[in-house]
Amino acid sequence: MRTLLFLLVPVCLCADQVVLMNGDTITGSIIKKDGDKLTLKSEFLGEVTMPWTAVKSLRADMEVTVVPSTGASVKGKAATSDGNLQVTTASGLTSVPLANVTAVRNDAEQAAYERLLHPSLLQLWTGYFDMGLALARGNAFTDTLTTAFNATRQTRKSKIIAHFNQIYGTARVNNVTAANASAIRGGWEFNEDITPKLFMNVMNDYEHDRFQDLDLRVVIGGGPGWNAIKTDRIQLGVTAGADYNRENFTTLSRNFAEANFGDVFTYKLSGLTTLNETFTYFANLSDTGDYRFNFDLGSVTTLKKWLSFQFTGSDHFLSNPVLERQRNDLILSSGLRVSFGH
Repeated sequence: MRTLLFLLVPVCLCADQVVLMNGDTITGSIIKKDGDKLTLKSEFLGEVTMPWTAVKSLRADMEVTVVPSTGASVKGKAATSDGNLQVTTASGLTSVPLANVTAVRNDAEQAAYERLLHPSLLQLWTGYFDMGLALARGNAFTDTLTTAFNATRQTRKSKIIAHFNQIYGTARVNNVTAANASAIRGGWEFNEDITPKLFMNVMNDYEHDRFQDLDLRVVIGGGPGWNAIKTDRIQLGVTAGADYNRENFTTLSRNFAEANFGDVFTYKLSGLTTLNETFTYFANLSDTGDYRFNFDLGSVTTLKKWLSFQFTGSDHFLSNPVLERQRNDLILSSGLRVSFGH
């Protein structure tokens, strides 16, 4: 029994510890200090985030990288003493005032940070491919195929997004087969952070809709954006700007400038399910009163690391369609999602 207790003591002593101003003590593994928040992973509480100003003292028994506001980063075991964070490195002891600690990262967070410093254009891409297929057989024969592709490359200060989705359907009634849905939507956008809250956006969209008589719509524009909320669980970005719209319908062509505003919202409902929403409103500056909007809402539930189940709704509204055409085009799809990352 004494031997067993002796072996367990080092294990217990290896836990990082944070003592808060109110006297609470939390043990676990320090993940990172990012901005004015400290994140620690507890065995029983999971990830716990607390204000840096609420930390009275801490001890990191596992080596961490400490980034001061001035000077080079240091790596080693760390503990607070007299208002300083003292880091024990291979070459000695380094003391950093708590107020001057810019960041603290464990090995995993430091590796992720360094990976984002100077990536090549082919690195950091993540994305997914969706496919949905609906069939009906009986008095009527229908086939509907929906596909979607999204690729995102995000660095510490910029983001590139490329997206594409389409729907095509046919129906056969009384031995007559005809298309009943045919639409393609795609584009790209680029965001560059100016400050942690403010960013600039450039976008370029393309759209074809056979049953709206829309041969091709091309939109290019940009403007400022604001990161209203940016946490690990919730992200909300708000954009506003202007764009140039060229619409080629079967019977006419239109060119005009638009003012636009919208939002991009992501919410992790749980560790497996995420809700995504985007909305953009476009106001015609040439013919005031005319407008359009794009609204997309979807959910993704992870089945495996690379496989998910998704449900997506996409509504594109046009206030002034060509004669005898509907103003709304709604696409609903569900199916499997295959994810990738590089």
